[in-house]
Formats: sequence, C-alpha cells, structure tokens
Amino acid sequence: MYDIEKIRLDFPNLALKVNGKINTFLDTAASAQKPQEVIDKIVHTYIYDYANVHRGSYYFSEQATAEYEKARTIIKNFVNARQDNEIVFTRSATEAINLVASSWGLNNLKAGDEILLSEAEHHANIVPWQNVRDKTGCTLKFFKIHDDGSFDAESFYKALNPKVKIVGVTAMSNVLGTVFPVKEIVQAAHLAGALCLVDACQSIVHTKTDVQDINCDFLAFSGHKLYGPTGIGCLYAKYDLLEKMPPYQFGGDMVEDVTYERTLYSMPSSRFEAGTPAIVQAIGLGAAIEYVQKLGMDNIEAHEKELIQYANNRFSEIKNLKIVGTAEEKGGVFSFALGDIHPQDVAFILNKEGIAIRTGHHCAQPVVNRMGYTSLARASLGLYTNHEDIDRFVEALKKVQTFF
Repeated sequence: MYDIEKIRLDFPNLALKVNGKINTFLDTAASAQKPQEVIDKIVHTYIYDYANVHRGSYYFSEQATAEYEKARTIIKNFVNARQDNEIVFTRSATEAINLVASSWGLNNLKAGDEILLSEAEHHANIVPWQNVRDKTGCTLKFFKIHDDGSFDAESFYKALNPKVKIVGVTAMSNVLGTVFPVKEIVQAAHLAGALCLVDACQSIVHTKTDVQDINCDFLAFSGHKLYGPTGIGCLYAKYDLLEKMPPYQFGGDMVEDVTYERTLYSMPSSRFEAGTPAIVQAIGLGAAIEYVQKLGMDNIEAHEKELIQYANNRFSEIKNLKIVGTAEEKGGVFSFALGDIHPQDVAFILNKEGIAIRTGHHCAQPVVNRMGYTSLARASLGLYTNHEDIDRFVEALKKVQTFF
C-alpha cells in the first residue's frame, strides 16, 4: 500500500510553514525535496566515512571508496546497465550531455553529418550540440512536435536519414510533460545507422528506466531531481562506446601512468572522472535510489497517474486556465497560462499562500516559444504530492483571478 501521509513524514521540508501556510511544494520538476534517509546518509558519511576515494590505504579512505563504488553499483542496477563501468559520475545531467557532445561528438562528427533533436529539448540537450555544430561544420536539425506537445512521428521519420549520426531526445519534457516513445526512437535511429542519447532527467523520477530494454547508447540524469543531493549526475553509456571515447577533462585519478612527456589514461569509467569526485553526493544519490526502490517505482507511477487525473479534473473548474502540453502520454508537469496574468504575478500570489511553482522559460526557451509563449508558470508533482496539495493550488489560482 502506498501510504502518502506516512511518506510525507519522511520529508522534513514538507513540515515547514511558508508565510504561515502549509508548505505546498509543486516544483519537484526543478529539484525535489530530500527524504530524511538521504540527509542522514550524507551526514553519516561526513562524520564516519569521509576521506578521498581511490587514493588512501587507510580506514576512512577505504570506507569512502567502498561506499562510493557501492553507489555506482546501485545506479547500475537501477537503470539495468550491464556493468558498473558503464556508469560515469558527473556533476549533473548537463555535464553528462556535455561529456558526450565533447568526447564523442567533437571526435566523430564532421561536415555533412547531421544531429537530430526534438523541438522539446532542454537547453542542456541543445546548447552542447550547437557548440559541436559550430566546431565541426555538421548540421543540427530538429523534428517537430504537435501543437498539443505530443510526438510527431511523421516529422521524426522524415528527418531521419543516413546523414544523421546521433539522435538526442528527452524521455519526458520538463515543460510539456510529454512522454516520448524513446524505445521506438532508439530503434529507428539504429536502423538509420545513428546513435541515440536519452535525457532521462524527468522520466527516471516517475517510472522504471531500463537501458537494456530501451537499447539507448547514452542516457543522462541528475541526482537532485531524484530525491538526492545537488552536484551529482550520471551518464550511462554502452561500454564499447566509452572505450573509444577520449577523456573530457584531465587531471588526477583518470590516469594509469604520467611522465613529463606523455600520459596513459585509465579505462572507463574512471577515465571520465578527473579530480576529486562528488564523493558524498554520489553516496547520497545511492541512498535516494534505495529510498525510491523501497517505495517501488510501479507504486510511485500509479500514485502520480492518479494525481494527474485528479489535477486535470480540478483544473477544469478554473476559467481562462490554459494547460500548455496536453499529450495523451504525459507526466505530472503542468505548464500553464492564467488568462493575461503574468506568470510572475501568479507565482507571487501563490507564494503568499505557501505554494511553490516555477515561472519563466524553464531552461527550455525554444519549446516555450514554439508553444506561443515567452514565459509560463509550471506546477509539477512528486512522489510526496497529495490531493490536498492540488486542492490548495486550485483554490489559490481562483484567488489570483480575484486580484485582476
């Protein structure tokens, strides 16, 4: 049984008051709150298990190294990678995509080649590829989405041709909530001779992710959206690709041997983890994944699907509310416009009611513009969101309208 009220007690932030009101946190798509188990693991590590990893032949270093590599194994199992060294720790999903763009893209793409992305991508899966385009002379193209934000299969297949060498796609849009058919997209990319990178930042939080089933070549996600710490992300990549990719950054702990004349690099994944890594953050992410696994990803998905339906029913009560992104396959992300009221004004009044939402272009300016807006408000759900959160949000939106 998914006991939402018991689960909420695991998150100390949710017990706080905001402007004297119940904390209604509806910005999980930007960054999730942390369960006490994760906070305790981080504190415990700093007190009892902390030292630099892979370097010291003493107790604390051995403890830290064991916990750090245990986290890698937890993540490997969570996404069903084949082996631990297909998991590269990065600072963020953004860095993970930059790693692929710089290490694979700059060394494999040339004039005449094409990169194919969706119109719904986050800046993190656009800007690095623009840099690759500018430095290699290859072409960057985008396949369309429908006006409701859904996947436009006709546009995708029309754009896919033998010149395309890599396809990049979000598994779930952080603006529209659209869930893209990544397994189908990966299969089509491979048939066309291209690799495929999946941005799983949003999707991995809400549903099971199986990289072997998807068969993607690269997959990136961040820790802070997955109820873990900031400053940690992951790149999954097939080992045969990692083995051929040169390092992205250079320094300590990614080398086998160094002289004044030359350096021999270590094998993946350490080849891509230069310098002192985010040790405690990685361990904290491992704890966060263990937490969500205890709840059960199927249970989390079922809870959130019911919440989405409940929210949509309640949204129908609000005049002049426009939900932007209404694809049938959609996660718990609701970008919206409330008549002619500026999103910042909406957020300001909601904050007075203790309600946290996001406004702006959500680091995905092109798709916000594509949908006909320069700025949108956004509410997003997490595993701790309940019906009362939705109710307070809806009543607060009605209150906003009374001011204008």
